[in-house]
Order: sequence, then C-alpha cells, then structure tokens
Amino acid sequence: MSNPAQRATKLFVRTFGTKPDDLYQAPGRVNIMGEHTDYNEGLALPAAINFHTVIAVKHRDDNLFRAVTTAFPGEIKQWHFGEEGPVAAGDDWSHYLKSVTAAMNQSGLRAKGLDLAIVGDVPLGAGLSSSAALEIAFGTAISYASQLNLSPIAIAQLAQRGESQFMLLDCGMMDQIISAMAEPDHALLIDCLELESESVLLPEELSLIVIDLKQDRHGFTQQFEQRKQECNQITKLLGLDSLRDLSLSLLTADKESLSDVQFRRARHVITENQRTSNAARALQQNNIARFSQLMAQSQASMRDDFDIITADIDTLVSMIANLIGEKGGVRMSDGCVLALVNHDLTDEVINLVENQYFKQTGIEATIYLCSASGGAGRIG
Repeated sequence: MSNPAQRATKLFVRTFGTKPDDLYQAPGRVNIMGEHTDYNEGLALPAAINFHTVIAVKHRDDNLFRAVTTAFPGEIKQWHFGEEGPVAAGDDWSHYLKSVTAAMNQSGLRAKGLDLAIVGDVPLGAGLSSSAALEIAFGTAISYASQLNLSPIAIAQLAQRGESQFMLLDCGMMDQIISAMAEPDHALLIDCLELESESVLLPEELSLIVIDLKQDRHGFTQQFEQRKQECNQITKLLGLDSLRDLSLSLLTADKESLSDVQFRRARHVITENQRTSNAARALQQNNIARFSQLMAQSQASMRDDFDIITADIDTLVSMIANLIGEKGGVRMSDGCVLALVNHDLTDEVINLVENQYFKQTGIEATIYLCSASGGAGRIG
C-alpha cells in the first residue's frame, strides 16, 4: 500500500488535474498520563505517534481554499479566507479547517488560498486525536505557503482557539501542542497553564501499544463534557480560576463545601497532576517499576474518583497488568487502552487481547503498534 504522502499526491492530481507544490504532515497522539488535566490547566504527558495526516497543497493567487479528503470522498469543500461563515461542531470535517483560518483572521494574520488534498492514517474515533492532526497539518501548510513564519506553539494556539471560539469545543491545549511540537522517541511533559514543555525520552525497551475497544465515542464525548462542567462548577464554588490552583490539603479543608462527587472529581485532577510529573521523572530515570505503579494509580483514580472507566476497559487493563507486572504500565487513555510494555511481552499482550480477552468479553479489539514520532512539518 502506498504511504500517505503518495496517496495525497494521487488524490490531488485526480481532483485538481495538476501536481501539488508541497506536502505537509502532522501526527496523532496518545496520552501517557494526565487524564482530564489539560482543560484544568494542569500537566499532561502525551507522545505523538507514527500515524499522520498528510496534506498536499498548491498555492493560489486569491484567498480561496478548496479541500478534498479520502475520509469523506466525493465532495470539495471551499471557502474564502475571512469568510468562513458559521463554524460549528458537527459532522462537517471542513469546520476544523475553517476554524483555523477564522482564528488566523481574527488574530490579524492574512493568508493566500490553497488547494488541498488530505489523507491520513490516524484512526478516526479511536481517541488518537485525528482532529488535532488535521488542524496542525493545515496550520503548518498555511504558515509555510503564506510565509507567516509561525512557531509551532503559535500554530497550536491558533488551532485550539479555533476549536474553542468558532466550533465552541472548549478543549485544552494538549492535543495541538504535542502534534505541533513533538520530538521523535520522546513524550512531552506539558504545563497547560504556562504553556511550557519538557521533552521526556521514552525508554527504548518499551513497546507502545494502543488498543481500541470500539467504545461508544458519542457517549464518551458526552461524558467528557459532563466532567468538564463538573470541574468548572467546583472552581466556581471554591472561588478559583482553575483546579490547578487547588492542593490536596486545601481540597480536604474545603471538603464540607463540596458534595462527595465533587470532592472525588477534584481529587482525581489534583492527584493526576502529581502522577503526571512523577511519571515523567520515572521514565527519565528508566524506573519502569515506579512507572507501572503510577499507571495503575491513574487507572484506579479514573475509575473510583472520576467515574470514566467502563467495565470492558477495566477488565482488559487488569488482565494486561497481571500479565506484565512491573515490566510496563497500562491504563485507559482517552477511551482506548494504552500499554507501554517490555518488548519481550509485546506478543503476549497481543495474544491476550485477541484470544483471552475476546473469549471472555466477545469484544474484537483493534491493536495499533506505535512509536513516538516527531511533530508537524513540511515533507521533503
């Protein structure tokens, strides 16, 4: 099978009848640690993965954008820069592109139009952030083509602003930052309040396995929004700007001001921030046993305090944890199961998922063997 760059070029020629000028790419991501922390201005530890969105582009002399993608074949979306019209969340994939140009226009930037052909191998609806990969690849293409010379963090900020303000998807910055700024073989410890980051080398003996159990993404998204609203309510009750301002001792002191559910939600965010920092240090020190403990603690906190773990996911996490012991870590991450395990155990984990887990639950999971990728850029 041809790679995404070759497929993007073929789609461009077939659609527009000419060859593209350039190709750009941006990766999807997995979140190693830091669940529901980014929109609470906390810490997150994602890694980009070797699954990418690739965009073939040709420069235009006007401000018209025309885009086509293999993910939704048979239609060309078009709009003029600064004339995006209503941009809303929904099924129209082009809104992710329009939100980027709308954010650029609002920021006073000016860009010429592009013809675009978009392909990718980031699985859709698997919790690997295909939407951020699309936004960052597009923002990177505009920056180069219109000679805007935007930094990776600026592109990430514009993409997140577009989602938040124009699509009304009040997301954190983690997905866009890791797609724009990742380094090969590294995770990125991101401070979502200060927008500072630190590269964390992943131990070379660990395999990165993502397991998609085909969970109900609509239900997962609804649950995500509910937890976000709950966190916002807690900050208002306690008079805070965000849960980042809250320590475990202060939370305990204010326990009477909160319901039991609110107390547990806040406790997850506070302890998850600390676990994320500790997980980065454990990986840097190649302390896999400590990392394994932290992954298990995160799983328990998501289950017991944040109530976002389904029985199917918890069953698989427990089975993998029993198999690998302290030779890796496993937890739920954005609706999928993420396992970082010693290379020698990779085949055993795959066999467990495809055989033992399937026999026990009847769920036929999709397994992705990943490696930590670099961030967005021009191809060639």
